[in-house]
Amino acid sequence: MNKAMILNPTRPVWPGFSSSKSLCGDANRMEQLLLHCAKAIESNDATLAQQIIWVLNNLASPDGDSTQRLASSFLRALISRAAAKSPFFAYLSAAAAPVTLHRFSVIELAAFVDLTPWHRFGFMAANAAILDAVEGYSSVHIVDLSLTHCMQIPTLIDSMATKLNKQQPPPLLKLTVVVFSDTESSPPPPLLGISYEELGSKLVNFATTRNIAMEFRIISSSYSDGLSSLIEQLRVDPFVFNEALVVNCHMMLHYIPDETLTSNPLRSVFLKQLRDLNPTIVTLIDEDAYFTSNNFISRLQSLFNYMWIPYDTADTFLTRGSEQRRWYEADIGWKIDNVVAKEDSERVERLEPKSRWFERMREAKFAGVGFGETAATEVKTMLEEHAAGWGMKREVDDDDDVESFVLTWKGHSVVFASAWVPIDDLI
Repeated sequence: MNKAMILNPTRPVWPGFSSSKSLCGDANRMEQLLLHCAKAIESNDATLAQQIIWVLNNLASPDGDSTQRLASSFLRALISRAAAKSPFFAYLSAAAAPVTLHRFSVIELAAFVDLTPWHRFGFMAANAAILDAVEGYSSVHIVDLSLTHCMQIPTLIDSMATKLNKQQPPPLLKLTVVVFSDTESSPPPPLLGISYEELGSKLVNFATTRNIAMEFRIISSSYSDGLSSLIEQLRVDPFVFNEALVVNCHMMLHYIPDETLTSNPLRSVFLKQLRDLNPTIVTLIDEDAYFTSNNFISRLQSLFNYMWIPYDTADTFLTRGSEQRRWYEADIGWKIDNVVAKEDSERVERLEPKSRWFERMREAKFAGVGFGETAATEVKTMLEEHAAGWGMKREVDDDDDVESFVLTWKGHSVVFASAWVPIDDLI
């Protein structure tokens, strides 16, 4: 079977299916084809892999329904993996050319984030916990480990200006952001089109309009060493009387290598070092999924059973063919490609489920503090602004009776939000 036949099929024939109609929109059957293809690639069965790629390329339209677009992204990633894995598939490399990611302006990114609860959910839950924790402090130092380039901070500044206005003057806001030196060549999306220095200037100016004095600092650190340079810098920071230390972890900690990549438990080490700093509060928000298995087929299946969600939701808030949909689905495709086509240190999308992160936090001597009724009401009100499929669960962990929030889409867990405080060694 030649390259032209694979990339431009006319009539696929696959045992058990009489036509492409029997598969279109059928997620279960599409998943099975993708798994068969992955197994053929892993076993270097070039003939079988070519046949399945031929079929999938005809069924998995990048402009079709959500299942077809999902499968199209997986197919691209599988072709990329095959081309890198074996000379048998080298001729397929042209079909796996990376999708160009959009670099957002600040205004574009802020508007983009507001389109869906995916990030807003965590912003609102974390901000509520932070405001409760820092009340009465004259200085608030926030270390922002956020995937969305400080897009949470303006809403926090607004809330500080209104809810902490009893303090005269309002607390000084010190913001530390991290530039990750080991991902500069291919950082995870969304990408920001301006420098952090310029972003910091905009945030400081915005805070001034809300009568909040603000300082902005950038620290260079690395995922690969477990953010050790960040921890070291925070250790040597001069003590400020009556200052709250807030560490806001928004979908970023899973970029620290996990135990399947390194013999050192860097995630656990980071959290224990963070505990030694005695922060006032740590907020932990991440996607509730499992992408860390060393078994490729298992990892692929977990990925498929989670990544259908962003494609399904896209149909409710993004117009087909729109520029914003291209941006959104290119970012999703980047994540799929990273989990499927990359290995070793290049595979940075290593999500772990909520239960594992909670276990790590308890081992590091943190206790969950949960969220109040006001926070729950605000989050639910925000969800009502979006499509009917979004919801929120309030889950209580069996080990310590701590409540967390979980964002759901059609009943499936998407993102979890939690808040933690250090506990004394004697407890």
